[in-house]
Amino acid sequence: MKKILIVDDEPNMLLVLEAMLKREKYEVATASEGLEALELLKNDDVAVVITDLKMPKLDGLGLLSEIEKNYPSIPVIVITAHGTIATAVEALKKGAFDYITKPFDQDDLKNVISKAFKTKALNENEPALSSDEIDRHDIIGSSECMVEMYDLIGKVAPTATTVLITGETGTGKELFAQAIHRNSPRKDSPFIKINCAAIAENLLESELFGFEKGAFTGAVHRKPGRFELAHTGTLFLDEIGDLPKDMQVKILRVIQDQEFERVGGLRTIKVDVRLIAATNKTLLEEVGEGRFREDLYYRLNVFPIDIPPLRERRGDIGPLADFFLKRFNEKLNRKIEHIDPKAEEFFSHYGWRGNIRELENLMERLVLLTTGDTITLEDIPAEIRFSSAAQTSGSPAKPKRSFKNILKDKTERLEKDMIMRVLEECGGNVSKAALQLGLSRRGLQLKMTKYHLRRQDI
Repeated sequence: MKKILIVDDEPNMLLVLEAMLKREKYEVATASEGLEALELLKNDDVAVVITDLKMPKLDGLGLLSEIEKNYPSIPVIVITAHGTIATAVEALKKGAFDYITKPFDQDDLKNVISKAFKTKALNENEPALSSDEIDRHDIIGSSECMVEMYDLIGKVAPTATTVLITGETGTGKELFAQAIHRNSPRKDSPFIKINCAAIAENLLESELFGFEKGAFTGAVHRKPGRFELAHTGTLFLDEIGDLPKDMQVKILRVIQDQEFERVGGLRTIKVDVRLIAATNKTLLEEVGEGRFREDLYYRLNVFPIDIPPLRERRGDIGPLADFFLKRFNEKLNRKIEHIDPKAEEFFSHYGWRGNIRELENLMERLVLLTTGDTITLEDIPAEIRFSSAAQTSGSPAKPKRSFKNILKDKTERLEKDMIMRVLEECGGNVSKAALQLGLSRRGLQLKMTKYHLRRQDI
């Protein structure tokens, strides 16, 4: 099915778009405003909708809301002459697949349409994997929250959807990104990663996009960038919250057009790359403070995965400690056989501010320094055993939390409670609840996924 519905109140624009798309072998239907488009959607097998924003009767945003509610699998591309960031972001918030501003380049529009068809096909044809079927790639844990994480991987991995992974430092965001890649149709293609915070700002562009010979002093040969290397595969942008503002604009263009130029180059390079981004920052706060572009945030935050800290999955601490014990025995040629029950109890109550990375580092230290065949409580360094994060009144305690994290938790708890209440009032009807909450249907579904809410439980 390659039918496209074009909705615009300008007859000339309808004619131009219809002629262009027919030349590309698409079947085309047209409507002059939103209500007419809805009538066509009832009777036609439309695969993609392209709509203007400013129209009489039912405008583009209103049409988008109706499509999200009644035809959520149809991607909607917004074209508007009023192409401010605010209107574009509003369309993305309401569930638009992408946007193009007038006057537009025909190749840009063709690329966006091609991407919409490809995404629709992948999302419809690739079944979700169960938590037992996924390749977890060294992710250890069987707690309830981890099983929910595996379910999210199983749902998003087979698609081409952009993923934003959030979580504290040391929670294993890169392992989750690798698991998504290894369970995707791109698993035999490259998984390329780059840490946006670890590369100097003046070098980041050449690292991402590559450079031509002679582009700058020291450029003695052509070098492909990470986007080019990740063609047909996955690009993992770690610490995306530290991306400089000027680079955010360029990343936004690549996400939209899947094309770029090398530094010092003139030739446009087209790529097919699946993006996974990760950050330990709260990007909405970064947006509010002007450090992160709002339109880029909504392009990245299509499918959010928030990894819980280790202190919220204490049942996984023991298995993780055993895993690292075995790993470091092999690495360091040691034969530590056991962890004493008192040491295990300490591990289960310790605050783990550095999460899994802190546990891993401590286990390597213990395997190296323990003299017997068992890790005991006394083997744990005194500065850790008696730290304020580890003990209060003789019992291990949770670490102190920042005001920002406390505020974030309370806001999310309030949002979750509100969503649950509205869903209950609507009898579990997601479309009605989304309308009442002022969200798109897709937006509400993403929040339900984030808060692990299922319709059948409401």
